[in-house]
Amino acid sequence: GLGLEIAQQQLELGNSVFIVNRSVSPELSELLRQHKERAVFVECDLATPNTIKKTVFDRHIGNEVPIHGFVNNAAVAYDDLVSNMDPDLLTTMFQVNVFSPMVLTKFVIRNMLLHRTSGSLVHVSSICSRKGYKGLAMYAATKGAIDSMTIGLAKEVANEGIRVNAVRPGLIYTDIHELSGIDNRVDKLSVNVPMQRGGQAEEVAEAILWLASPASSYVTGTFINCSGGR
Repeated sequence: GLGLEIAQQQLELGNSVFIVNRSVSPELSELLRQHKERAVFVECDLATPNTIKKTVFDRHIGNEVPIHGFVNNAAVAYDDLVSNMDPDLLTTMFQVNVFSPMVLTKFVIRNMLLHRTSGSLVHVSSICSRKGYKGLAMYAATKGAIDSMTIGLAKEVANEGIRVNAVRPGLIYTDIHELSGIDNRVDKLSVNVPMQRGGQAEEVAEAILWLASPASSYVTGTFINCSGGR
């Protein structure tokens, strides 16, 4: 839900967007149809980081296309107690949530340096990286890694005119909660949110839109908590 909204907002601004995903949902298919001149679908499973260079960059982007912005949004959530850990599920989560974003970031930065682009990278973290919740320690660890990368990378590339920031969504109405197996999970948990409601994907996407735009040109190494005050 969030990835689709991010792509929609960028396309409505007139930007060209490479959308990296495992498959094309009906909603994504319609988005690609509406913006066929500027929306490119890139099929890639981020659980296999070693395929990213060939699949995403060599096959679709190449050295001729300058990248101005990158949003690292794809993620999987493996909810369980650490004492019940399944090493295979944990490995897959780290591949998707940590290793693949780092590989993508590597080649995005190389592209920006090649074209001398003052670009913007926005990582999607999670409020649980700071708060801690029962059953989410392993997921939070992946987002904590993204937080640490954001801070350090911002310092690495600031002198090149490249900015690196992150958003930390809270309880947002997206499919990741539906996959938890708990009916109406966001509604049930939102009683603990100061604003007393869950967030919408477009509210998070608007924050990402600002961080990706020239309007935030003096902002780097920063986090925006999109969590209703949680």
